Amino acid sequence: MNFWQTITGSDLSRDWKAFEARAEALPEDYRAAWSQIKAELMGHGDFTGRNLTPIVDAVLGLLEESAQEGQDIHEVLDGDIKGFCAALVGGEDAQTYRDRWRRQLNRNVAKKLGRLGG
Repeated sequence: MNFWQTITGSDLSRDWKAFEARAEALPEDYRAAWSQIKAELMGHGDFTGRNLTPIVDAVLGLLEESAQEGQDIHEVLDGDIKGFCAALVGGEDAQTYRDRWRRQLNRNVAKKLGRLGG
């Protein structure tokens, strides 16, 4: 990946198009689960979503293999997509980007108030 691709995000666009093409080859119930997984994971992405690329690639690999073996999607994900995604990003208490930004904003406000009051 070169500097221009990093700045413009063209590498991410290319990756996500490839992910979506792979997902289109999945059975219908797997595609529905894929949509829910994407929605759950997006809250845990950074500003660009670049940190989710390896996770999404691995999830698609799991879905492709499971579909190829003829497994039921509910069996693969244990019927809990939200819990599955939480485990992927670090557990139930995993911070979303909103949580990180809120913590940073609170820290910055506290610093400013500390300077004004002192």
